Amino acid sequence: MALRIGVPAETAVGERRVALVPEVVRRLVQQGMEVWVAKGAGTGAYFPDAAYADVGARMVSQEEAWGADVVVHVQPPSEEEIALMRSGSVLIGFLSPLDQPEVADRLARQGVVALAMELVPRISRAQKMDALSAMAAVAGYKAVLIAANLLPKFFPLLTTAAGTVRPASVLVLGAGVAGLQAIATARRLGARVSAYDIRDVVKEEVQSLGATFVELPFEVPDAQDVSGYAKALAEEKQRQQAQLLVPHIGRADVVISTAQVPGRRAPVLITEEAVAAMQPGSVIIDLAAPNGGNCVLTQPGETVIHNGVQIVGPLNLPAEMPVHASQMYARTLLAMIQEFATPEGFKPNFEDEIFRGVCLTYNGEVVNERVRALLAA
Repeated sequence: MALRIGVPAETAVGERRVALVPEVVRRLVQQGMEVWVAKGAGTGAYFPDAAYADVGARMVSQEEAWGADVVVHVQPPSEEEIALMRSGSVLIGFLSPLDQPEVADRLARQGVVALAMELVPRISRAQKMDALSAMAAVAGYKAVLIAANLLPKFFPLLTTAAGTVRPASVLVLGAGVAGLQAIATARRLGARVSAYDIRDVVKEEVQSLGATFVELPFEVPDAQDVSGYAKALAEEKQRQQAQLLVPHIGRADVVISTAQVPGRRAPVLITEEAVAAMQPGSVIIDLAAPNGGNCVLTQPGETVIHNGVQIVGPLNLPAEMPVHASQMYARTLLAMIQEFATPEGFKPNFEDEIFRGVCLTYNGEVVNERVRALLAA
């Protein structure tokens, strides 16, 4: 019997992405696998059921999709969805292991082999599976478009019969994938862009995109971990950093903040003093809102206006661009499936660095050490 891959519809509020798109389903079917897609799973991303049926997918109920050998998903599953999975089956998707360790515990109790896309190691061989970076690029792009729409000014320099309009000033905090995409997008729209990151190694990347790199007069030893992510600063250093950023934030028309540390509350970079220094009409888009926010005034999922400054705390920007976000995510899942599955079945391999990194639960146990420690605590 061929390996059956299930694609349930997403049930999380506001989630419009789908785990596999027809283009990827076609490739899996051509490789001899069966793909079971829940009816309506792709509707939110504008992929109709007919598009899946045309490439060989079997259209099934939600329950049947969850009962497949390998289930691919976008959001962490609910208790009810986990209960639909068979012991020994495989779940691949975003599982929020460091923020919602209880999900891993439920999956282990159900006997599910769970692979968390957030845990893909940052090595060259795993780049094609890096779903986090793919979604961060979508978020960085969309954040700038939202800011441009909200800002009561032009982004580019304009010379008109009514005089010259100066370009908007955009400050990006955090120069990871989301930050770099935000820089590139703001530059394309004609803004004057500067960026800050505690990691000096990203300075050349920022400058290569035409932005000015903000350097603060304080030292941060070992600002980057072995995976390339920023490390959390000590509390005193965080306060010093936020204070030094106040004048830079005050001069910006738009601030896009993207700084996050895996498994930790987002660092506070934008104080109330910094917001007070901004001009009325200015905009802050806080991409760290799901983890508490980089701005002390951010309300996750809401837009707050403080002294005329609009502070937006989006929770899931990739879901607002579901077509390309789904395509990009599906390709990372395809790479993961092709790495560890054949038409005959899924083949766990703990000797493989990628599998060891992403495997969250196996044989009825939580095998990731950090998540196990969180559950024990």
